[in-house]
Amino acid sequence: MARLAVFTERYTIRSSVELTALTNFRLAAFELGHDLDFLFKNELKYIRNYDGILIRALTDPLNTSYVVARHAELLGKRVLDHSSAILICCDKVNMYKRLASREVPIPDTRYVAEEDLTAFTAVRLFEELGTPLVLKAPNSSFSAYVDRVTTPEEFVKTGRRFLRRADLIVVQQYLPSDFDWRVITLAGRVLAVVKYAFAPAQWKLMDRTAEGEWANVIGVDPATAHPRLLSTALAASNAIGQSLYGVDLKEIDGEYYVIEVNDNPTIAAGEEDQSSPGIYSEIIKYLATGE
Repeated sequence: MARLAVFTERYTIRSSVELTALTNFRLAAFELGHDLDFLFKNELKYIRNYDGILIRALTDPLNTSYVVARHAELLGKRVLDHSSAILICCDKVNMYKRLASREVPIPDTRYVAEEDLTAFTAVRLFEELGTPLVLKAPNSSFSAYVDRVTTPEEFVKTGRRFLRRADLIVVQQYLPSDFDWRVITLAGRVLAVVKYAFAPAQWKLMDRTAEGEWANVIGVDPATAHPRLLSTALAASNAIGQSLYGVDLKEIDGEYYVIEVNDNPTIAAGEEDQSSPGIYSEIIKYLATGE
């Protein structure tokens, strides 16, 4: 029997789908014969009492979640997410360069520093990558600080805003689609597959219509998913490490392109677990045994 803990924050348990998912993790642990507790910021001194720690809070090198990951690792505990996964996935420049070095297919990508943020650079990149361009701040998440630009003026204005957060911004080819694939992986194997169908007339997952309509989450049995989708997602996650990842991909003319690798992927009850109810048990087994 293992003693496990979930580190979470108050804002997580205010969401009903997140709270239900946390309950599912606890039930999965009990069914496998393990104990599972919830830990909050003021209880980090108790990490030493546990065999494995699951982080279910926003990850960032400046957040408490990173402290939890490093502290657990220094104590020799199993932890998800790994601290290295947090460092890499919270820096899109690092992430995309790793993917490119492993020849994982991604949109055509450039990196622009403040001194190169000019209308001349914009015109050149529009010629090279097409119109519109997608600009991203390296440390953005949940579609924040990710925008499309269609003119040099928009390019410079948006770039200046993003460079308040970083030394470089990411500039990418725009790949239009009505949905993204999300493949959740753990230690080199696929746990779940979902399709995020964007809200009508939207191009990002977190955008919603004027009526408040969000993206639709559609579960897909991994056994029925296209093998190239799975192999591309696994190549991307393996390029980052052996932690818990959510790989976002676009399908364009039968080809798959990795848009992002997320550490600490969302696992919301009734959404990412739709066609993979065993995802909770698989993660608990890893924390308890390392397998």
